Amino acid sequence: MRNQKTIIIADDHPLFRTALQQAIGQAFGDCRIHEAGTLDDLQQLLESIQTPDFLLLDLQMPGTFGYSGLIFIREHYPELPIVIVSGNDGTSTIHQCLNYGAAGFIAKSLSLPEMSEALKTVDGGQVWIPETARNSHPAPDPGKQDVARILGSLTPQQYRVLSYMAQGLLNKQIAYEMDLSISTVKAHMTSILKKFGMFRRTQIVAAMKQLDLEELDQPQNNA
Repeated sequence: MRNQKTIIIADDHPLFRTALQQAIGQAFGDCRIHEAGTLDDLQQLLESIQTPDFLLLDLQMPGTFGYSGLIFIREHYPELPIVIVSGNDGTSTIHQCLNYGAAGFIAKSLSLPEMSEALKTVDGGQVWIPETARNSHPAPDPGKQDVARILGSLTPQQYRVLSYMAQGLLNKQIAYEMDLSISTVKAHMTSILKKFGMFRRTQIVAAMKQLDLEELDQPQNNA
């Protein structure tokens, strides 16, 4: 008898999480499904769940900016297959996700049967991307890969500080959001600057712009 799969869905839209549950059911039958609506929730799940079969990750959810969520989770959980599920399905975005270690990319515009087939393909150890992106193979950008490598080296607390900083929050605001002292936030900031080899937070924010989603002109309601 086949073992029951354990799958994590990380998406901040409850209705789409329900749609993904249906696609999972069509692909694998009864599964243990865990849901997260923010990156913080996802990190807590990953710390508590042993060896999930794979993660379905929305590119744009609270706690992420650009490809940061994918990069951070990929680095800290290298054995976990990550399938990106996004409404931003431009060819460049799809291949950038693969460059950052995604095991596949499922567009939110796919039908449930198509999503189910994509999930089965990834579960079989193959990479799945939309047909429209299969004939192009852009090379990774070394500069972006360097930023991604540094981002992946951050601790969870440092990542959260960086995320708030990228949103334009001041140290005292970050301290309030994270329930930390300002001195602790400053210590994290110093460590982040050191890892990036920079001296000012504005330099890091500029570097993080390299992780923006290239083909996303405006926030999508279903992205």
